[in-house]
Amino acid sequence: MVEHRPGLDPAVAQTRLAVREALADIRPGAVVVALSGGADSLALAAATAFEAPKRGMTLITATIDHGLQAGSAEVAEAAARQAEELGMDARIERVDVSGPGGPEAAARDARYRALARIAADADAAAVLVGHTRDDQAETVLLGLARGSGAASLQGMARASELGGIPLLRPFLDVPRSATRAACAAQGLEPWHDPQNDDPAYARVRVRTTVLPVLEAELGPGVALALARTAEQLREDAAAFAAMIEETIEDIVEHAEAGIAVSVAALAANPAALRHRIIRHVVASEFGQSLTRTQTVEVGRLVTDWAGQGPIDLPGCSARRVDGRIVFAAGPGVRPT
Repeated sequence: MVEHRPGLDPAVAQTRLAVREALADIRPGAVVVALSGGADSLALAAATAFEAPKRGMTLITATIDHGLQAGSAEVAEAAARQAEELGMDARIERVDVSGPGGPEAAARDARYRALARIAADADAAAVLVGHTRDDQAETVLLGLARGSGAASLQGMARASELGGIPLLRPFLDVPRSATRAACAAQGLEPWHDPQNDDPAYARVRVRTTVLPVLEAELGPGVALALARTAEQLREDAAAFAAMIEETIEDIVEHAEAGIAVSVAALAANPAALRHRIIRHVVASEFGQSLTRTQTVEVGRLVTDWAGQGPIDLPGCSARRVDGRIVFAAGPGVRPT
């Protein structure tokens, strides 16, 4: 009689495949997994514990205790214990959460600074975080609501850098339901963050109210569609960035206290590329971001000029002089 082994749970298989693909081009070495103890990060730790040793990688989890909730130390210790049971070197770091932008932004900044320190100390080959497809959809909706343009609608990148070390998000194609199912199938006990139910946070309102309403009214698959849109916009942005790099060297020149761009060259480009060049010049030269309104006003110096004077911008000004748009540093600001 042939003995049939139970098949691998589909959710576990999905999480493992996602990690395998993310690590495919990463050099052997230490891998740091950001572990909060929630279902997403716990499923990520389990999948990495299975996949990374095949590539000769050592395993570290980093649990960052923000100290913002009662019992946070116990939550961190429980997450670390499960990581150790998975065969990972579990590390806990307590951080001080303070800074501009509110507690959520301050906690995020403190968390990534701590992850960068841990990764640097370990000479890590990569840092993995557990953002899911649902997180990506929430990010896109929040960006849409803020009206902050294509950059925010691109959502989170699959791969970026943290202190010069690759920062990977293997689960951007994995739904949150799969991480929960993977934890259940592997006997893992995730922690549920009560802040994930607090409607004081805009992201929670998107998660618990906005997305369910969209799914109910428009049909299932809204989160997937939003995540797919983010991926397409990121591809478009990469193409635009390449075009700008090819174009900009031929149309800019140094000017007193700043930089100048040829009016004729800007006018020859479509509005989308022209506006991106304007934003790129200001960001790279003065370290500032322009709003849509500011960008359009500078663009009018190119396409609708009637002798208007300088335009005040963050950290600089723009004016039209002798067939050029001259961007000059504002008081106390030096070009980078």
